[in-house]
Amino acid sequence: MQNKNSVFNLFQLRHGITIRFVSVIFILAAIVNATDFKDLVSTNKKKNTFTLAASGQAAPLWVSSKDYPGLLRVQKHLQRDIAKVTRIEPAICIDTMPSADEVVIIGTIDKSPLIDELVQKGKLNIKDIKGKWDATLIQVVEKPFDGVKKALVVAGSNKRGAIYGMYEISSRIGVSPWYWWADVPVKEKPAIYILPGQYVSGEPKVKYRGIFLNDEAPALTGWTSEKFGGYNAGFYEHVFELIMRLRGNFLWPAMWNNAFADDDPQNMILADEYGIVMSTSHHEPMMRADKEWNRYGVGPWEYSTNAENIYNFWVEGAERYKNYECVFTLGMRGQEDRPMSEGENIELLEKIISDQREILKNVINDRDITDIPQVWCLYKEVQSYYEKGMRVPDDVILLWSDDNWGNIRRLPLPEERNRNGGAGVYYHFDYVGGPRNHKWLNTTQISRVWEQMHLAYKYNARKIWIVNVGDLKPMEFPISFFLDYAWDPEKITADMLPEYTRQWAEEQFGKEHAAEIAYILTEYTRFNSRRKPELLETDTYSLINYREAEKVVEDYNDLYVRAKNIYNSLSIEYRDAFYQLVLHPVEACSNLNEMYVTVGKNRLYAKQFRNETNNLADKAIKLFNRDAEITNYYNHVLADGKWNHMMDQTHIGYTYWQQPEVNIMPSVERISTPVSKSMGVAIEGSKKWWPGNWPGNHDIARLPEFDPYHRQSYYIEIYNLGNIPFDYEIVPEMSWVKINQPKGKISSELRTWVSIDWDKAPKGDHLVPVTINGPNNQMVVVEAPVKNPESPKPGKIIGFVESNGYISIEAAHYSKAIQPAPFTWQIIPNLGRTLSAVTILPVTSSAQFPVDKNPRLEYKVYFFNAGEVKVKTYLSPTQNFQANQGLRYAVSFDNEKPQIINMHENKTFQDWEESVRTNVSVQVSTHKNDKAGEYVLKFWMVDPAVVLQKIVIETTGTAPSYLGPPESYNREISGKK
Repeated sequence: MQNKNSVFNLFQLRHGITIRFVSVIFILAAIVNATDFKDLVSTNKKKNTFTLAASGQAAPLWVSSKDYPGLLRVQKHLQRDIAKVTRIEPAICIDTMPSADEVVIIGTIDKSPLIDELVQKGKLNIKDIKGKWDATLIQVVEKPFDGVKKALVVAGSNKRGAIYGMYEISSRIGVSPWYWWADVPVKEKPAIYILPGQYVSGEPKVKYRGIFLNDEAPALTGWTSEKFGGYNAGFYEHVFELIMRLRGNFLWPAMWNNAFADDDPQNMILADEYGIVMSTSHHEPMMRADKEWNRYGVGPWEYSTNAENIYNFWVEGAERYKNYECVFTLGMRGQEDRPMSEGENIELLEKIISDQREILKNVINDRDITDIPQVWCLYKEVQSYYEKGMRVPDDVILLWSDDNWGNIRRLPLPEERNRNGGAGVYYHFDYVGGPRNHKWLNTTQISRVWEQMHLAYKYNARKIWIVNVGDLKPMEFPISFFLDYAWDPEKITADMLPEYTRQWAEEQFGKEHAAEIAYILTEYTRFNSRRKPELLETDTYSLINYREAEKVVEDYNDLYVRAKNIYNSLSIEYRDAFYQLVLHPVEACSNLNEMYVTVGKNRLYAKQFRNETNNLADKAIKLFNRDAEITNYYNHVLADGKWNHMMDQTHIGYTYWQQPEVNIMPSVERISTPVSKSMGVAIEGSKKWWPGNWPGNHDIARLPEFDPYHRQSYYIEIYNLGNIPFDYEIVPEMSWVKINQPKGKISSELRTWVSIDWDKAPKGDHLVPVTINGPNNQMVVVEAPVKNPESPKPGKIIGFVESNGYISIEAAHYSKAIQPAPFTWQIIPNLGRTLSAVTILPVTSSAQFPVDKNPRLEYKVYFFNAGEVKVKTYLSPTQNFQANQGLRYAVSFDNEKPQIINMHENKTFQDWEESVRTNVSVQVSTHKNDKAGEYVLKFWMVDPAVVLQKIVIETTGTAPSYLGPPESYNREISGKK
């Protein structure tokens, strides 16, 4: 049988499939070799199924008192979960064998006599999990003990493995890990059965997987104070349970004004019961909280002058945690996460780490120092110490960091990837610092998390993945993804990200709306990541070019309507959860974006003397007040006030990196409107107005260019400078220029659309006057430039077509991908600001300089103009994580010599700030095309990890905007979104 299983497993490994076979000859033949628990549960009784709960009876839960205390605690959670789902509460049995035909046996290998006896009797094959880290086995066993016909065995390689097994059953029967933290309801089922076989979850690919509660005031601190009286065991029990339900195992606790072990001694005991590996943040050495030095420290926090007192302080931390599972943070920063003073040099820091290891050797003297988990976090300036030559012993984990904005600063070099201590990553969903705080709402695209942590995994940073989640809420969705991905990065490919989102939505809300909810989750995080809410300004998005600002508002409001429609269609018990996880961030951010755009329009209208100016001021104030109403609903009405204070974070009115004390309404302008009727005209693409009395008022009002490929419509806005309505009429010189509202009455303002009847428009270039007649013999002439070439015809043209001085291309819309083995161009769905991104795999490959057969993306384009062009490549703001010359790519047209561009060359701190503000890095190359016509733009791989979002080719230039011009016409993708 062993040989048969070996052959079976080899076949499964090679072919990537799961085979099932059943035999009654020997119990081990009834094994389903599975690496997950997807097919674990059924609501229908089938042959050889185990009855967990049905017909008023539930299988008792049997645990040995000799096992870990955490199993007895979580056993009660499983009992409660089964009761929630089926309204049948199973009995709990400790030691004494239940008097039932079917029982659930739960235990840890080499700790539970029940599990060990099953192994000795040949009833349970544990070879796939024994000796492994955090592994779980769930198996239906026939006749495990005399008097028991059938058992569902939940076995763990360690206590976490057993606890994961219980929570896995809870998840599979329908209890979301977010049942408490997001009020996700449990859907009742009349019966639950476990399908026969053995289900195995082997070792996670990342050893320590966890979250960091940080930047926790005012929201989380206010909430914990009200609900629990502080950061005590009552609070942390919910945190530990969530982490374990998500298959995490690691925590940096809240530390702004708190000290985990000192605030409540039960915290560390409870963490140990749950199997949570505790550590302390990057600037809190030796399991001592920063605030403990404020409470008990003697003298200054300066090792150069106060070593003895600090040394003894650290000894106490080691003593306190010597019998608990933890990772000791080494090194030292200034108090409250500040850089060390200038006197704290590399030589002194090496002495500090040497002393800290001396403490560990002396205090934990029953283990070799190399068996005591230790980490050195290379955060901010500490990384520079490493780059200057500082080293730590080989067994210490090197914890690299991102730039606080989701872009990893450094990953192991080839010579660093085989260190015994290994490496990890400290990542951020939340941050307090420059260029501005971001801590109010979720702004994280899971596609970006995938791309960056995929790099981390492939560059062998696999020992610790820890993410700063701020107040925990409202980061529920990215927390789920981060911990799921950390368990097995090889299991979730980029192509699977949309389905991951859909499945997550289904797990919380069921199948009916899952696809639509996934769309909303994806889009709102895209919109928020374009520009984090705290960074929004009244002029972030262009009010006049490409209809950018209004499109942002329209898209967000449309998303809000879609979310609200789902909310209204859900049964009452799902609404609180849906509001927290989906509707609230959409509602709050659609309102916020509209407020800023409305203030921007108010200021523009004031300059144009529109009589609508004051109405926009009133609307902006209403939107600002609505923000407060949304916050009030979340804090005081939602879930009967369960989450009061969770939305206390201020987010409007930043003037520098730090948050304002209260939300501050952006200033609006008001004007006095004369008792008269007077016409003003504004047009798309210009901030000017006509007739006007600004310097240079003889400028011609000219719309952007029309062409038959893009078939544009552009607006003319006619508005009232006074408060008496007037009549208007619009007369184009050519009948094939169409006006959708050629005449009417204006009280305030009206937008009318200009378009071209392409069936009647003559060939060639035309400049068509459009005359607008208003009151008091006022007249404004707007010119409509029309380009209608004889050829190529719209239905025949190949590639992206130039218009208005540019060609705009989404990266994923390439004409051809050249990808010789082993290279693959990978589209990362939904990554970036406008569509999806493209990168090259494998991400660990060496540089490939552009020659004919090497990897590249090709984009077919068509120019109407010859001469110099600028190619602007919009890249994700990836850091130079290999500390070399920087990340490079190349660009060329047709057969010209490719230009190699280094996205990090000559970059300044200010460049970095701009790249994280805008969440993109724009690089420019200049080329010359000798003639108009068809070309192939080639984007060449040079270095891996360059992530392309968009390309804009400028011939005569583009108008200023935040996102860049919308994608140009391309017959092959016309009509696609």
